[in-house]
Amino acid sequence: MLKNVAGLSLVQSCRQAWRQAGDVLSYEEIARLAAEAPAHQAWVEPDDPRFIAPGDMPARIQAFCRERGQSAPETPGQIARVCFESLAFKYRWVLDRLEELTGVSIYTLHIVGGGARNELLNQMTANASGRRVLAGPYEATATGNILVQAMADGEIADLAEGRALIRSSVELKRYEPASRGAWEDAYGRFLEATGLSGA
Repeated sequence: MLKNVAGLSLVQSCRQAWRQAGDVLSYEEIARLAAEAPAHQAWVEPDDPRFIAPGDMPARIQAFCRERGQSAPETPGQIARVCFESLAFKYRWVLDRLEELTGVSIYTLHIVGGGARNELLNQMTANASGRRVLAGPYEATATGNILVQAMADGEIADLAEGRALIRSSVELKRYEPASRGAWEDAYGRFLEATGLSGA
């Protein structure tokens, strides 16, 4: 079963727009500004078609918020906060749907690749979903390629052995849910603002 969800492309597109406007921000600076911005003010539906194409992403985010009766974020920190919170809530929405479809409870979410480095988003995801988040490995694609080649060469017997090897070789960072009451209240408002409450 596969369900794609928008990722950090929202933030990447915002960063490009800010850079073109002369405001050069690193991803670390964007995360810091987002962490300092007020929580739970507005949200977007990360998978809305308007967010797919390149362009002025901050303006699109502001327009979405205004159309849905929310206060539009103004500063890079506020806009990034909207992106990160929206992604965290959308991940929860997808996990909840997967549990409904499969009848299996999901207690841990694994985040791999570049997104595993974003501590703010990882903690927000744990808070929003009420699930433990394990982040890493950062180089998941390269690690997987090496694993497949090692299996083909007979260096490891099977996928189970390869996974065990990776688990013993890579340190995962763990994030536990916190501030559940505030995040639970905000989740209901996110669903209403994004139109996902009836989906």
